Amino acid sequence: MSKNCPDLVTMLTQLIASPSVSCTQPDWDQSNLAVIELLDTWLSGLGFSTEVMPVEGHPGKANLIATLGSGPGGLVLAGHTDTVPFNAELWQSDPFKLTEKNNRFYGLGTCDMKGFFPIAIEAAKKYLQQPLQQPLIILATADEESSMSGARALAKAGKPKARYAIIGEPTGLKPIYMHKGMMMEAVRVEGKAGHSSDPSLGANALDAMHSVLTELISFRNEMKQTHQNSAFKIAEPTLNLGCIHGGDNPNRICSRCEVEYDLRPLPGMDLDNLREDVTKRLSPLAEQFGVEIRTESLFPGIPAFANKQDSELVKMAEQLTGYNAESVAFGTEAPFMQELGMDTIVMGPGFIDQAHQPDEYLAFDQIKPTVAILEKMIEQYCL
Repeated sequence: MSKNCPDLVTMLTQLIASPSVSCTQPDWDQSNLAVIELLDTWLSGLGFSTEVMPVEGHPGKANLIATLGSGPGGLVLAGHTDTVPFNAELWQSDPFKLTEKNNRFYGLGTCDMKGFFPIAIEAAKKYLQQPLQQPLIILATADEESSMSGARALAKAGKPKARYAIIGEPTGLKPIYMHKGMMMEAVRVEGKAGHSSDPSLGANALDAMHSVLTELISFRNEMKQTHQNSAFKIAEPTLNLGCIHGGDNPNRICSRCEVEYDLRPLPGMDLDNLREDVTKRLSPLAEQFGVEIRTESLFPGIPAFANKQDSELVKMAEQLTGYNAESVAFGTEAPFMQELGMDTIVMGPGFIDQAHQPDEYLAFDQIKPTVAILEKMIEQYCL
């Protein structure tokens, strides 16, 4: 065993101690290079061929492609290196110090999803001295929690190439074959300020926003009627009106108002088409109220993901875990792996309700079963 690759707990300790928050707010956003360098050192020490891939347009951000063996086909074990922001004052322990308590590992990223990397590496160690018929690829990405710039860069570059991909997001080891997409959009209304005693002196952005909200709610209701998928717990696409800001004083005509919303489309619903539908609905309101209405994407969006329920990888995962494949509402990097031509599932240790909140943890009893399942997957698709 290489001296450069420590045991699982030591790996997890060092990963958690390496801050790598990604966020749309610059004050929070951090580089992920420290995490990438750790994984690069460990995997190259085990005999993997490694490529650190800087993410263009995102300084301090990189992906890692680590490959054992060569040839076409093979298996990708994928995860993201970043975490969400955190409220340290709400934690019972240091978010950047791995803490063992109540048969759990606590720390920022233990569950979502730095914890997957030591587990994947532990599974790979079993096969270091065996000739692989198909390559094993451990993939580490940047910025999944914000822009998904890492996965987008991989899809654009057309790599890695493999036949199968497992994304180790926390699913309680249940295979996920389908999830909704995710859009975060803004509508900005620019009016004209004036004295509130005479409405003709200005153009009230709040009046226009009232109709904008009515149109968005109407759009939501129409989508509910026309798009349904019973495989999801919430069968229709959702549109959440998340926040609204406007105006500055009761005695001034409001000159500016904006609303931001979250839309979760079903598989088969195109993100650009949805944006066009919203723009067409809102455009007539600009003339009606004498204002300017702009629609804007807060980030490029995540397409919905859908694999075939009877795909080879889905069936193998069901066989190994004993769970039927399911769908979830949250988004992942799966559509970008699928874009690269891979039979893709989402399946990993921990549970999504333990992620994105104080005292995030990974239970001890999730670790050995995950190692065992990944070992079987490597045997099936690489040996």
